[in-house]
Amino acid sequence: MRICVTRSGGFAGIERRAELDTAGRPDAKHLEALAHLAVETSAGAGSRGVPDGFRYEITVDGRTTHCADPRLSDAQRELVRTVLKQGA
Repeated sequence: MRICVTRSGGFAGIERRAELDTAGRPDAKHLEALAHLAVETSAGAGSRGVPDGFRYEITVDGRTTHCADPRLSDAQRELVRTVLKQGA
């Protein structure tokens, strides 16, 4: 499964993008479960955040969702943190 996260906004307005492929990873099942929850959680939710807060675009196998701080679900927050930290 390919997971892509784009973070934009914030005080400086610097965009950051990272992708992660779960194939062959020991934590693949956990990341895939997080990814499905992250996309499902924001179904019907608005992507409004707070001024100077981060906004996120999460794409999982062609399905894209938008969310923003501070209104991220636990699954979205963990997935964003993992992908931005370990993704290339």
